[in-house]
Amino acid sequence: MEKGKILIVEDERQISEILTAYLEKEGFTVSTADTGRKAIKLLKGGFDLIILDLMLPDIQGEEICESVRNDSDIPILMLTAKSDEEDRIRGLGMGADDYVVKPFSPREVVARVKALLRRTRKGREELSFNKGDLVISPSTMETRKAGDAVTLTPTEFRILQTLAERPGQVFTRLQLVNTILGYDFEGYDRTIDAHIKNIRQKIEDNPRSPVYIKTVYGVGYKFTGQVDAD
Repeated sequence: MEKGKILIVEDERQISEILTAYLEKEGFTVSTADTGRKAIKLLKGGFDLIILDLMLPDIQGEEICESVRNDSDIPILMLTAKSDEEDRIRGLGMGADDYVVKPFSPREVVARVKALLRRTRKGREELSFNKGDLVISPSTMETRKAGDAVTLTPTEFRILQTLAERPGQVFTRLQLVNTILGYDFEGYDRTIDAHIKNIRQKIEDNPRSPVYIKTVYGVGYKFTGQVDAD
């Protein structure tokens, strides 16, 4: 499954902490804001989805929703204590994509997040880099290098996809383990290093001098391919 950056806008600390824990366990990168003003500042960093509480101490969630919709189509999942149907319809009419009524199950929220991201990304068939030299197709799990098919194992593909979806972002080995495999285990450094070595052998012209996956010494790895314009 494709992961992403999630912004939780929620002033109740316990709810925010629980959702953060559940989403991070699933491999998402999570940021939080307990006021509307903080959320607006954080949004400049770019996110894949917003979990937005409608009842905030400074700015109403509906106002934030409308503001986001003025210049972005980022998916918005509303959290609301308003169970009245008219309130929910009004929120959806302002541009929210889905809603969950409090109290809710954290697992349900995670499921809604995944569903929204799948729907949002369904139309994105390929990731292309360096003028078509490397093409990654998430929907078919296919990779092409200079026009030729590259055979990657499922784990290798998920590692490559995770890195390629965030060019320039540094991933630690532990982050890659949690994202790809979903749990911690002894020897993860050697395991990730071995997978990266195999991927480089398959997609790099010179694995000793990689163009796509660079080592950040003492930290982990980052993807450095140049994204092709649509």
